Amino acid sequence: MRKNHIDPSSRTAGLALAAPSLRALFATLAAILLTASFSQTANAQSGKYLYGADVYWNATPNDVNNLLKTMKAQTEANFQMDIRTLAQISDNPEQNPVLFRSGHYHFTYTPEERAKLRKYLLNGGMIIYNTGLGSKPFYDSVVEELKQIFPEQPLQRLAPDHPIFHSHYDLDRVEYTKAVGASGFRGNEPWFDGIEVNCRVVALVSRWCMAVGWQGEVKEEWQAYKPDSAFKLGVNILSYASAMRAWAKNAAQAMQFVDKLKSYSDTVSVAQVVYDGVWKTRHAGLSVMLQTFNARTGIPVKFGLKELRLTDPAIFNAPVIYMTGHESFELSAAEKAALKKYLENGGFLFGEACCGRKGFDKSFREMIRAVLPDKPMERIPVTAPLFKEPNNITAVGVTPTLMQESGQARTEPVLFGIQINGNYGVIYSPLGLSGGWEMSQSPYARGVNDVSAIQLGQNVMMYSVTH
Repeated sequence: MRKNHIDPSSRTAGLALAAPSLRALFATLAAILLTASFSQTANAQSGKYLYGADVYWNATPNDVNNLLKTMKAQTEANFQMDIRTLAQISDNPEQNPVLFRSGHYHFTYTPEERAKLRKYLLNGGMIIYNTGLGSKPFYDSVVEELKQIFPEQPLQRLAPDHPIFHSHYDLDRVEYTKAVGASGFRGNEPWFDGIEVNCRVVALVSRWCMAVGWQGEVKEEWQAYKPDSAFKLGVNILSYASAMRAWAKNAAQAMQFVDKLKSYSDTVSVAQVVYDGVWKTRHAGLSVMLQTFNARTGIPVKFGLKELRLTDPAIFNAPVIYMTGHESFELSAAEKAALKKYLENGGFLFGEACCGRKGFDKSFREMIRAVLPDKPMERIPVTAPLFKEPNNITAVGVTPTLMQESGQARTEPVLFGIQINGNYGVIYSPLGLSGGWEMSQSPYARGVNDVSAIQLGQNVMMYSVTH
């Protein structure tokens, strides 16, 4: 606990970047930590009034400061930290791009606080929750609050291939204290849960404590990351937040988050598949691509968009269904049976691994193999008619991340397909397209660039109409 006695309603301290560096990603980053300052004695009642009974919100007062010193030494990024109450936080991320909250006990937000956080996060902000010593009550409170803040976007555990584990260090394996294993968790993967909106983590929850590792004092009986892992995770989080903040500012100018589905009563519907998990990764991409297709082709078919589960009978009224995601997923037996019936009766499935993420790619391939076990999914040759209309595609541009992997700025288009009765009934892209449809691919996306993504999407839709 802090030894000084300062009124919690007035204390502020800095995460503001003083020196631009780290590959120019930190040029505008400032971060303000969502905590309060009060001591165990004189100001305890004030603290309880603001934050309930959680007098351990700041049990490790040097945690973030130590992390920022490490960040500066390793990346030349100079951050500062502010300590503020939620009431003092602006809902404009330009004022406080990153928030941090740590605690041990159960808590709740008011409806007004939830609305403020939702607005802040959708405007480009990010909040990081740290469970003090792995506190289950605090973790459960965060999970429940995020359900209420984002009822349409489920909290999901981030897979080891998520960019947040590779933004500075490659860190898909970590070291835990013995208490983490004693709690029943088996494994050495980092455990972060996240709410993702438009391919960006807006809320990050660490199931195990990072703060004591940053503080430099870790005991085996505490549920925590060991210091080396904690520091590397912290550097990765801030590296990710910096890159995504710069990107989100540009993306927000082009696209608006879609809270409610628009109805299209006078069009042929493309049905986006709803499944258990994060089935909607980009909120405007598919609509934008369909609009460009309608404008590009001039054919009488005008596509609109609906969102349906595979078990909804209305699926058979949609000539095209679209399925995407980031993480692993599994369909129920009823959903697989419905998809099989849909495809065998002339339906068309367009699948995409958003951002080129491996979790979705693996699950999609396993799912379609189970649905159509006697029909292999094979790469579609670049000479196929699919790549001729309405755009003659012989090569595509790729995102910087994919270019760094391959060493090439352009490559042959990569689409896989399953033929049913002589035509492709399934077309699948293992590389991200929908970010390009929004003209704002994530900086971490393994995908196709904006122009090529729109062209590929248009060609797939044209194929679905003409075959």
